[in-house]
Amino acid sequence: MQLKKPTNQLTPRQLQLLTAINSFQTSQYYSPTMAELASELGISRSTVFEHIAELRKKRLLSTSPGRARSLNLTSKAQELLKLLSDNDQDSPARPPATIPFVGTVAAGAPIEAVEDTQLLSLSSHFAPDDNIFALQVKGDSMLDDDIRDGDYVICRSTLVANNGQLVIAVVDNENATIKRFYKEKTQVRLQPSNDNYGPIYSDKCHIEAVVIGLLRKF
Repeated sequence: MQLKKPTNQLTPRQLQLLTAINSFQTSQYYSPTMAELASELGISRSTVFEHIAELRKKRLLSTSPGRARSLNLTSKAQELLKLLSDNDQDSPARPPATIPFVGTVAAGAPIEAVEDTQLLSLSSHFAPDDNIFALQVKGDSMLDDDIRDGDYVICRSTLVANNGQLVIAVVDNENATIKRFYKEKTQVRLQPSNDNYGPIYSDKCHIEAVVIGLLRKF
């Protein structure tokens, strides 16, 4: 698929930021400030600044030093957003992901089998939210949390997490990983749940999402 390569180079937040800048310029005919972007996306100005720095490194944004409204999408960014827009228009509307839900089954003592056919919808179960997305797990560092290689984790985009939560974190502005999050005095600890792996310590760690569900095909 043509979009796979360029979009894989971006985090969900970076793509959201590019889209917000493009929408602002289209409607206002000038560029947004850091403060306006932070307000629009509900994040801090320092977070906006960090993501913009990464987008500049990826040659998707350009700026003019000393000017408040100098953010501009490069031709590479404009082509990427056009590809995304064209892909959305060409794709047929997707029906809600549903499977038959026919009742309950005991994991302890057996219970009466009563069939009550309904539809189980992933979108309704996890809430129809643009901030919800899925990722496939590669590796076995979370095996003791019963998260296995090839599983799909359901994630909710966020920039903050509580100690002990399962998160999708970006370390050193490039490497994404699923781990349990712990904030320590001067750094963050990303804890695996497999004794074959050691924790990751970093003072350059950004939370991209928390894990809220798991899908597995036997």
